[in-house]
Amino acid sequence: MSIVITGATGQLGKLVIDSLLDLGIAPDELVAAGRNQEKLTDLYEAKGVRTARIDFDDAESLGAAIKNGDRVLLVSGTELGRRVEQHVNVIRAARKAGVDQLVYTSAPKADTTTLVLAPEHKATEEALIASGLPYTILRNGWYSENYAPALEQARHTGKLVASAGKGKVASAARSDFAAAAATVLTSDGHHNAVYELSGDVAWDFEELAEAFSSVLGREVAYEAVDPAEHLAILTGAGLDEQTAGFLVALDGNIRDGELASTTGDLSRLTGRPTVPLAEALARLA
Repeated sequence: MSIVITGATGQLGKLVIDSLLDLGIAPDELVAAGRNQEKLTDLYEAKGVRTARIDFDDAESLGAAIKNGDRVLLVSGTELGRRVEQHVNVIRAARKAGVDQLVYTSAPKADTTTLVLAPEHKATEEALIASGLPYTILRNGWYSENYAPALEQARHTGKLVASAGKGKVASAARSDFAAAAATVLTSDGHHNAVYELSGDVAWDFEELAEAFSSVLGREVAYEAVDPAEHLAILTGAGLDEQTAGFLVALDGNIRDGELASTTGDLSRLTGRPTVPLAEALARLA
């Protein structure tokens, strides 16, 4: 039996493998899988972790990497608009191989939310459940690290500009989500379970600005703008209309409370409190 981690050259995948090694899993029981073989080798050869080049669009590569009895972590892909097709390819390969468990990183309340990111996750969850595979769905909430660009902007401008209003975000560090995935991949009792993963504390953007101030050692003010103004600011800064619209929609989801839930599932899985916002931001700064 091996534990196969897709997206192993990405930020979450790398942390999951580190967490598995910290739990005492032997390096040769792990398979770090991704599209860039050179990067895989650079990251994992010295650690003794096996690697496999996979492409979500290449069934042969998936079949070669995924074997009978494996536990597989499907880290959701990055190609928006193509993710359902690609995820289904992984699900099919896992079913054909007869894996023991397929763990998928989804989105908060994917089956009911209005979150702009959710539809592809919802469709993937439905395909996974319909496949008959033993599954675990990790509905990962917001990463505190997502605010790295805003932190850098605040470093130079002293402002945090957003159209999130008074909405709250129960974020956690990416390392928290990685630790939860490692727990699920190495312990029993998680088959056909769905976990809503979020930070222990929900914060608003005034509190985010305060955390920025603390981390940067300078005053940072939250400048709340309306969605139209926010869109104009983003496009004026050089973002294309699609990306800017996506970011404004996310802030709208935050205003609507879609990222505010504090379920406790994440800290229960990891056995420790989630990393506080200011600590996560300090790591970035």
